[in-house]
Amino acid sequence: MRAPKAPWLVLSLGFGGLLVCIIGAAAGTFLVLGRVRSDETQTRKTFLERLSALDQIRAQILVSGTYIRDYLLSPDASGAAAQAARLTSLEHENHTSMEAYARGLDPEEREPFLDLESEIETYWSVLDRTLAWSPEERTRRRYSFFYDELTPRRTAMLQIADRIVAVHERGLIRAEEQLTESSMNLRRSLMLMFALELAGGLLLALLTIGHTLRLERELERRLAENTKAHAELRELSASLVRTQENERRNLARELHDEVGQSLSAILMETENAACAETPAEMRAHLSSIRTMAEKTVNEVRDLALLLRPSMLDDFGLVPALNWQAREMSKRTGLNVLVSADDATDDLPEEHKTCIYRLVQEALNNAARHANARTVEVAVRRENQHVRFSVQDDGAGFDTRFVRGLGLLGMEERVRRLGGELRIDSQPGRGTLVSAELPLVDLARRNGHDAHSHTLG
Repeated sequence: MRAPKAPWLVLSLGFGGLLVCIIGAAAGTFLVLGRVRSDETQTRKTFLERLSALDQIRAQILVSGTYIRDYLLSPDASGAAAQAARLTSLEHENHTSMEAYARGLDPEEREPFLDLESEIETYWSVLDRTLAWSPEERTRRRYSFFYDELTPRRTAMLQIADRIVAVHERGLIRAEEQLTESSMNLRRSLMLMFALELAGGLLLALLTIGHTLRLERELERRLAENTKAHAELRELSASLVRTQENERRNLARELHDEVGQSLSAILMETENAACAETPAEMRAHLSSIRTMAEKTVNEVRDLALLLRPSMLDDFGLVPALNWQAREMSKRTGLNVLVSADDATDDLPEEHKTCIYRLVQEALNNAARHANARTVEVAVRRENQHVRFSVQDDGAGFDTRFVRGLGLLGMEERVRRLGGELRIDSQPGRGTLVSAELPLVDLARRNGHDAHSHTLG
């Protein structure tokens, strides 16, 4: 019988798997949620940084208009030189800001940004030429330059910057739409995870419940088998006690009726011989005494052989089985055929006794209940096992409903030696009783308790 898995292992795997599913779903949810939040934060950060850079560019353009105005209106050369230095520094800052902004351009921003870059380059070129004017030129051309070139160019650049801001805002809107799509994907992922978790949990729960119910049924079946085995053992024990008492009663009756009467007759014949008056009369009494003594010896020998055949101890298993077959044939007319290996005579005493008693019980059942005509007995030794069988051609029986105490006693003998008894029978097709006994375990056990067992 295949040993069932430990209940704690199955329950641990079932509920542990369910917990793993829950933890896995929660971890997956946190990971996806963290990714969505990270994407949203990064998008907003990028937008704000680029918007700040664009505002800085616009501020630099506006400030440059102030510086060029102060430069044109400066009354002395030192003031004009200071404003020119500020414009030069502001130009470098503006170029740096433009380069920084250009590194993260979107495809839609590229065209307006190139226009803005071209306008700014032209703008700074115009300012650079203005810085080379002499004081007289500044005085003569400053109003026309301020209103005719500076203001329109600055306005055009600011309009381009506004276009870039609009494009950038559209990029933000697209990013928000992507975040919305990510949120929808997160929702779908959560629903899918929940469905998978629910399905996995249900599957694990069903498997765990099914295995628990199977364990419960197995426990109930084993409990029923245990209860039945205890009942059979009690019945067998009671039967053994009754059988022992019957054997004692029969033995006492045989001793009293046969041996006792024969000994009483011998005593009477002895007294008659002592009172005989002639030698012929004495010889007649002595002959009668001898005949009754021989009869008594035969009766005592038969009783001893019924209890335990001495040839099983003196000559071995095979001669004892052959003697049992002859005696059974004499008493019942049953044709008994014995086939045994010579190696079976070297079996341990417990094995020889078990085989002899099982064959004896099977022969008695075949003669008493099966009405058989022929019985075949086979004993074979194979490596570390000994196999024997008793096959008859009798009436047979249904093994599902017939289970006598004799069969229980046979099973108990075989089980005690670590073997297995098999009974194959069908009504009208005879009966096969076979068993297999291990030799290794018994040899190991004989060294431990050979002094404490006596079977017979």
